[in-house]
Amino acid sequence: MHTLTFILVALVAIEHFYILVLEMFMWTKPRTLKVFGIDPALAKQTKAMAANQGLYNGFLAAGLVFSLMHGNEAFAMQLQVFFLSCVVVAAIYGSLTVKKSIVFVQGLPAALALLSVLTLG
Repeated sequence: MHTLTFILVALVAIEHFYILVLEMFMWTKPRTLKVFGIDPALAKQTKAMAANQGLYNGFLAAGLVFSLMHGNEAFAMQLQVFFLSCVVVAAIYGSLTVKKSIVFVQGLPAALALLSVLTLG
């Protein structure tokens, strides 16, 4: 695997682990409220939903980490294509339904990593 590909995939995984932490454990904290642009009352009402979203982000991150550690390069690449594609689709959907910046914050890094996987390996 090319070093740039490894770094880009790892960065997407780290970003999604960070999102897991924000959504599962820090949803009602001031920093998280600012990052997601929500008010405290809404955060309190949506805490369980956010934790569920965080868990899904964790699964995406775990899949990417697994792909980086897998010994079979062909299978690792297939995993990366799958999980990065999931991130890109989720980012597009999120940008259309929640907040436009999601496509840049989550989608762009995943798209760059996906491009690197497909072109550099």
